Amino acid sequence: MASLRLLSIIRKEFTQIWRDPRTLALIVVMPIMQLLLMGYAATTNVRNVPMAVFDQDRSRESRALLESFLAADYFKVNQYTTSLDELLDTIHSGESRVGLIIPPEFGSALVAKETAKIALVLDGSDPTSASSSLSAAQLISQEHATQILVERLERMAPNLSLESPIEMRTQVWYNPDMISAYYMVPGVIGMILYAIASILTATAIVRERERGTIEQLIVTPIRSWELVVGKLLPYVLLTLMNTIEVLALGTLLFGVPIRGDLTTILLLSSLFLLSGLGIGLLISTIANTQQEAMLSAFMTVLPAIYLSGFFFPLEAMPRVLQWISHLTPLRYYLIIIRSVLIKGVGMAALSDEILALTLFGIGMMLLAALRMRKRLD
Repeated sequence: MASLRLLSIIRKEFTQIWRDPRTLALIVVMPIMQLLLMGYAATTNVRNVPMAVFDQDRSRESRALLESFLAADYFKVNQYTTSLDELLDTIHSGESRVGLIIPPEFGSALVAKETAKIALVLDGSDPTSASSSLSAAQLISQEHATQILVERLERMAPNLSLESPIEMRTQVWYNPDMISAYYMVPGVIGMILYAIASILTATAIVRERERGTIEQLIVTPIRSWELVVGKLLPYVLLTLMNTIEVLALGTLLFGVPIRGDLTTILLLSSLFLLSGLGIGLLISTIANTQQEAMLSAFMTVLPAIYLSGFFFPLEAMPRVLQWISHLTPLRYYLIIIRSVLIKGVGMAALSDEILALTLFGIGMMLLAALRMRKRLD
C-alpha cells in the first residue's frame, strides 16, 4: 500500500510538471543551452584577431611576412594604415587588437643578410587575447625567420650567419603585465548590473502579483507608469551603488586603474540598466510565479555572460556565436566599461556601442511597457 501511495504522489507530480509547459520547457532547454555554450563559447583558442598593418617598406619581403601572418589563421588584417598615429588610433578605439609595424628598411636588411626588425603593438586590456596573440605572433615570426634561413642555406651563401634574420619587438598597451584582474573586474560590474536589473526586477513585479497585492495597487490612484517607475527606481539606485562599490574594491584590492571619467562610467552604466530593466519587466509580464521568473531571467543571464566576452574572447568563438552575441546588450557594455576604465577613452570613441545600447534599451522598455499595460489594465 505504501508503494501505491508513493507512486500516486509521483504520478501527480509528473502530471503537474507536464501541465506547466513553461517550466517543462525550461527543464528541457536549460541543459541543451549549457552544453552548447560550454562546448562552443568556452574556449580560449583565439582566431581571426583584428590586426592593423603599417607597412612602410612595401617590398616583396614585407609582403611575404604578411602572408605568413595571414596563413596562420590567427590574425585578419582589418586595416592597412598609412601612418603610425592611424595605427595607434585603431588600437585605442578597439577596432584592432594588434598592430604590426614594418619599417622601411625591412626588405633591404634581409637582402643584405642583416637582422630586420619589426614591431608589434598589443591591446593588453584583454590579457587572454593579448597573450595568445603575442605567442602566435612570436611563433609566426620565428617560423618565417627559419624559412629564410633554410633558403639561405640552400643557396649556400658565403659568410652565412645563423642568427635569426627577423627580430620582433613587442609593446603591450594599457596592461603591460597582462594582469587578469584588469579584465575581470570591469566584467563583474557588467554582470552585476545585468543580473540585478533583470532578475530582481522580474521577481519584484511577479511577487506583487503572486501575493495578490498588485490588485490593491491597481485600484489606488497610482498610475501604471508611476507603479513601474516606483518599483524599478530602488533597483537602479542599488545597482549603481554596487557599481561604485566594485570599482572601489577593484582599485584598492587589485590595483585596477580608473583612467576614464567616473561620471561617464555612471552615465553609461545607467544607459545599460535600461536593457536589464526592460528584460526584467518583460519577463514579469510572462511569468506567473517568482520561481518561473527567476528561471526565465537566468536563461537570459547565462548566454549573456558566455556570449559577451566576459570569460572568453569573442574572437575565439565560432562565427555564428559572434553574430548572436550582437543581440546581447552585455557585449556592448563590457566594451564600454573596459575601454573607459583601462584605456581612458571618451564617448566619441564608443559611439557605435552607445547607439546599440540606446536602441536595445529603448526597444526593450517599450515592449515591456506595452505588455505591462495590458496586464495592469
